[in-house]
Amino acid sequence: QVQLVESGGGLAQAGGSLRLSCAASGSIFSPNAMGWFRQAPGKEREFVAAISRSGSSIVYADSVKGRFTISRDNAKHTVYLQMNSLKPEDTATYYCALSRAAVPEARATLYMYWGQGTQVTVSS
Repeated sequence: QVQLVESGGGLAQAGGSLRLSCAASGSIFSPNAMGWFRQAPGKEREFVAAISRSGSSIVYADSVKGRFTISRDNAKHTVYLQMNSLKPEDTATYYCALSRAAVPEARATLYMYWGQGTQVTVSS
């Protein structure tokens, strides 16, 4: 069993920054890709970013490209999401997830473990 615990959410002003962390427990963290998703009230969950095991392959949603950076530290079993130039439309609950695959993918159906989420609120 794998547990994922997100942290780092909070309130930020438009143009500001936040850094999310996701700590994983369990032995299957390293071989798999990790991803971040988000869900705003009344909307479907959407893909944000994903990273391969080695960190050499990364995929971003167009809406966050150039503003968000995903990274991981396999020794610490942790994946990060650095969010810069935040916009009010980035307001959502952010979830990290562990993929079945080694390569980063945007399809939520490929992710088998999910965290509980951390709230990010961006004020204008």
